[in-house]
Amino acid sequence: MSRTNQINMTEGPIFTKLLQFSIPLIFSSVLQLLFNAADVVVVGRFAGDNSLAAVGSTGSLINLLINLFTGLSIGANVVAANYFGAGKTKEIQDTVHTSILVSIYSGIFLTVVGVFGCHGILVLMQAPKEVLDLATIYLRIYFGGITATMLYNFGSALLRAKGDTKRPLYILLLSGIVNLVLNLIFVIPLKMDVAGVGLATVISQCLSAALVITLLVKETDEFHLDFKKLYINTAIFSRIVKIGLPAGFQGIMFSFSNVIIQSSINGFGATVIAGNSAAVNLEGFIYTSMNGFSQGSLTFCSQNLGARKLDRIKRLTWISQFSIVVIGAVLGALFLFFGHQLLGIYTKSQDVIEAGMIRLWVIFTTYYLCGMMDGMANTIRGIGHSLMPVISSLTGACLFRIIWLFTIFQIEQFHKPITIFITYPISWILTFVANVIFYNIYIKRLERENNQ
Repeated sequence: MSRTNQINMTEGPIFTKLLQFSIPLIFSSVLQLLFNAADVVVVGRFAGDNSLAAVGSTGSLINLLINLFTGLSIGANVVAANYFGAGKTKEIQDTVHTSILVSIYSGIFLTVVGVFGCHGILVLMQAPKEVLDLATIYLRIYFGGITATMLYNFGSALLRAKGDTKRPLYILLLSGIVNLVLNLIFVIPLKMDVAGVGLATVISQCLSAALVITLLVKETDEFHLDFKKLYINTAIFSRIVKIGLPAGFQGIMFSFSNVIIQSSINGFGATVIAGNSAAVNLEGFIYTSMNGFSQGSLTFCSQNLGARKLDRIKRLTWISQFSIVVIGAVLGALFLFFGHQLLGIYTKSQDVIEAGMIRLWVIFTTYYLCGMMDGMANTIRGIGHSLMPVISSLTGACLFRIIWLFTIFQIEQFHKPITIFITYPISWILTFVANVIFYNIYIKRLERENNQ
């Protein structure tokens, strides 16, 4: 069997292996964001602020609808990595074929819900009239091709389970270039506005899906995909659901709170919506840089749990947390310093830039807290416990944000965008503290089991 594209995280220097895994993943995520940002830049520069607001304001709704199934892809990653660490070839094969079939079913379901339900949900989110129709067009096209997105998410999750983060990077580079070229063609000379952006995204996602599936089909190791063997293994599916469903539910809760936040932001008009959308795009670059180490923790802990190497899990946890803090703090300071120039890439409007800077001042000075929160949650998932991070997120982040918006934000002197943004760092701290408590409980339990 070929081991060229594998990283065995159960042996060797921890930090080196973590870097070897995380850096290509970070580059992949940053590339994806660059090309997504190109969507926003092209539509903002050549179609106007209303189109920018329409595309940007759909992010929270998209995440709300797809996060449950993204959580299942996390479950597939954890299960496959656990079997990989334990050296269980047949179980890995069952996981691969079950996961791919689940991704197809997930995509079909999301297409139906997204295409037929997006307009009504946008109305409930209080999308302004000048944005509503444009956002609906974009979402219907986006969800028309969502099956490809699901295939890529599950396929790349399986590759990451064995430590392969390089080839997904190459796939994203190619599909991102295609996306950018199509954006420029569809929006500028063809003047397709948000429909062009949506269509370019769907085509590039189809390319990504085709390439990642091709890699799995051509694999010569236990991760080989054979279409004739596609089926749902109930035992494997149960494990994926046990880990992935809580992770997906956590994503849904975060997205639900963000939908409510977006609805509150929508009440301030298209300028604030556009500024917020541009700022959120910038935040993504820092988040994905921190998340590379967070995802490294997930796969690292899963492999070592399979190999029953608890000491490596404990050492990795704090190495990962330190790396996240350094990246979040340094990049946050740099992005804030160049905030006006970076926001100026997205729009020519000074009012939109100033609206975006209000968010950047709050988020970029505290963003490392978000990375710490996610990193600890993924560590807990990696050692086989996915429910408690949901509970901590539900209470420490989602419930807190909703209560804040319906109490403090409603007070006249606090009814302003900055009051909304302040909810983020407070909720990150609350959730991180809860996750640390749960982590220590589970580690002590594993220590007792190992000593028996």
